[in-house]
Amino acid sequence: MGLGNPGRKYERTRHNAGFLVADALVARWGLAPERLAADADSFGGVVGRERVAVVKPATYMNLSGQALGFLRYSNADPTRDLLVLSDDFALPLGGFKLLPSGSAGGHNGLRSVEAALGTDAYPRLRVGVGPLPAGVRDWSQFVLGSWTPEEFAALQALMPTLLDAVECWSTDGIETAMTRFNRLGRKSKE
Repeated sequence: MGLGNPGRKYERTRHNAGFLVADALVARWGLAPERLAADADSFGGVVGRERVAVVKPATYMNLSGQALGFLRYSNADPTRDLLVLSDDFALPLGGFKLLPSGSAGGHNGLRSVEAALGTDAYPRLRVGVGPLPAGVRDWSQFVLGSWTPEEFAALQALMPTLLDAVECWSTDGIETAMTRFNRLGRKSKE
């Protein structure tokens, strides 16, 4: 499930990094629109021999967890079958991190997912959009700001690796994906 805010106003903002990864997965996998949740745009299909779905909440970030209603009817185990894609301003642009669980870290979308699931034990892929520029204290203004052309190009350059990491999680699980990809997600300090 990719996290972001719906609508053209937020389309190219840093907070929509999860939506951008979700859109790229839909394109790579050739998924078709599907109705899974009332509060989400969803796409599904078969990749390899696995049934997959990509969900983008149609609510604002703070209510992202509402889109998880479909899990009640699908026999899905959120600790194994759900990967949440989100932005993270604490990670540098070009960095990312797969995690099996953890705190929301102040991210309202992750907080909503956690509340809906009743646990923080769900895998996530946090995509770096930081750091906050010097002198910026209002992180919400930063993440709701638009990508610069250079930032967007850096995210697009990283996208194939992010998609490979998601595919690895899908086929081999979170531990294998973390082992294979988290070292690649460390942004060097060059």
